Amino acid sequence: MKKFVSVILSFALVLCLASCSGALKPKEKFKASFIDLFDTASTIIAYDNSQQEFDRKYQMLYEELKTYDQLYDIYNEYDGVTNLCTVNKTASKSPVKVDKKIIDMLKYGKQVYKITNGKTNICMGAVLKLWHNEREYAKDNPDDARLPDAELLKQMSKHTDIDSLVIDEENNTVFFSDDKLQLDVGAVAKGYAVRCITQYAKDNLWSDAAISIGGNVSTYGYKNSDGKTKWAIGIENPDLTADDYLLMLDITDKSIVTSGDYQRYYYVGDKKYCHIINPDTLMPSEYMASVSVICDDSALGDAMSTALFNMPIDEGLALVNSMDSIEAVWVDREFNKTFSNGFEQYIETEK
Repeated sequence: MKKFVSVILSFALVLCLASCSGALKPKEKFKASFIDLFDTASTIIAYDNSQQEFDRKYQMLYEELKTYDQLYDIYNEYDGVTNLCTVNKTASKSPVKVDKKIIDMLKYGKQVYKITNGKTNICMGAVLKLWHNEREYAKDNPDDARLPDAELLKQMSKHTDIDSLVIDEENNTVFFSDDKLQLDVGAVAKGYAVRCITQYAKDNLWSDAAISIGGNVSTYGYKNSDGKTKWAIGIENPDLTADDYLLMLDITDKSIVTSGDYQRYYYVGDKKYCHIINPDTLMPSEYMASVSVICDDSALGDAMSTALFNMPIDEGLALVNSMDSIEAVWVDREFNKTFSNGFEQYIETEK
């Protein structure tokens, strides 16, 4: 009997050691990329025990992000989905019941309007639509590219009041009190979605990951899943003739968001017009080539990068230096860099 018990204990010990050995096995790095959500190139990097496990979790993350992509789309409708395209078409007639993910994002849009003194305004759709239409026309007719009519821009700017967006949290409805109001959430929605899926990934999928959705990068945990090596993240160089990153950063549990004039733009004659429109001038901003923001929250980073792009560098520098847990680097049109007070602590040092 003692011998039998001893065999059982020995077998149990072997199982325990095997289990412990498996737990100590280092995780591997896996990567997946896609281009079909939020109209941008995206990459997910995470550490997992196998390709099969990573693929399973990646698909979960992709489906979660796809939900946000469809809900926040202002250009396309989807079967069985009431999204912002639907809201733009119908919310001036009567309140539209929407998913809570829309309610929460629009509430955040109102918050950042106040934080940025109106420089980031999700109710600029009536103006931004005119610019969007001309950019799209220029793709097929570059020799006939033109600017939106100045008088029409001015008229549409009268229909951008954030208070005309009426949100009923109790009933999950959205209503426009101005029948010409239109939402354009491009300066907020992607960053807000990245914030949400980052939390989803932390809670359900991986202990260490870097998520890049276009110009929105969110990190948590550690590179190599080793508990000490921070993520090395490159900031894209607005000087397209350069063959390296603008800067390499060492970060963890931080987000980096960049706004710039070098990706989405079109030419009218010899002059370039970028897609970021200054709400004060109703014209594309021309203060700088790019601005990149580091902060704890991708949603705030998205909103702030747009707002800072719409300000002179000295004004933006004063704003960032007055805020907690946010840093920025500005690149002017001659590609000179200006740093906020604490930004340089994140720049990668030689190893």
